[in-house]
Amino acid sequence: MRVLLALGGNAMTAADGRARPEDQIAAANVAMHSVAELVASDIDVVVTHGNGPQVGNLLVKNEIAASVVPPVPLDWCGAQTQATLGFVLMNALDDALRRRGVQHRSATVVTRTLVDAGDPGFTRPTKPIGRYLPADEAAVLVEHGETWQDRGEKGWRRVVASPEPLDIVDAPAVLALIDAGFVVVANGGGGIPVLRDESGYHGVEAVIDKDLASALLAEQLAADLLVIATDVDGVYTDWGAPSQTKLARVTPDELTDLDLPAGSMGPKVHAACAFAQNTGNDAVIGSLAQITDLVGGTAGTRVSTRQPGPGLVRPSQ
Repeated sequence: MRVLLALGGNAMTAADGRARPEDQIAAANVAMHSVAELVASDIDVVVTHGNGPQVGNLLVKNEIAASVVPPVPLDWCGAQTQATLGFVLMNALDDALRRRGVQHRSATVVTRTLVDAGDPGFTRPTKPIGRYLPADEAAVLVEHGETWQDRGEKGWRRVVASPEPLDIVDAPAVLALIDAGFVVVANGGGGIPVLRDESGYHGVEAVIDKDLASALLAEQLAADLLVIATDVDGVYTDWGAPSQTKLARVTPDELTDLDLPAGSMGPKVHAACAFAQNTGNDAVIGSLAQITDLVGGTAGTRVSTRQPGPGLVRPSQ
């Protein structure tokens, strides 16, 4: 069985959102404990992860030093955080496997994701990133070619494109490592966005949705299951109301037709539906603390094209 596990950004920070090095190492140890259980059960695992807090930290450094050294481009920020978090996750996984007496190698692939230069996001960037700044500080960064918008009383905030992922450029390298027996960490933060022309690939200032990119990578790797691990235990209707209901098993069409609240769950639902529709295999959305149960089919919201029918919801506990 081959599983692609997409870890949410909360997987690499402390419970209160802090992202100090020690917080990230501790969080990685928790997440890799479950991954080691899967590997020990002879499951091929590919891990993707969020990198929002880590990129945010690099952007703050950019802002502070902008008048002294040129800001690091956003694609470079993605590459740096992929390598750093991959290193942290590999160390945590190696230790968790060692404790189980399992000998298994791990590797990180700094991964590029192809996007279209004609994507409308590049002409009208709308994805806000980083912190708010006063106008004079934002102006320094505008001089370096960044796009900032006046957000009123809060100040100015940077906006970038969030184009649709078209291809995971380095998926063949990931597949070769899987076939060679490695647990692979790849496509962190949705991958480094790149454009392609007659001279090759070029990084671009953009942010790719990590869940959509994870679904695309899972498809290209012929994964049997896509697991999207987040900070809630599934997808709910009427979230926050007394009538809230957790979906247990649902088809992509049924899930798409539901009136679900906008926000971070939207891309996860979109990604799960796309993977199930494109491959015929299942996707599951659920809690980071229940990774082994999500794979085993006893937790989360399972999105499947294979067993539609009644009885697809269960009341929340």
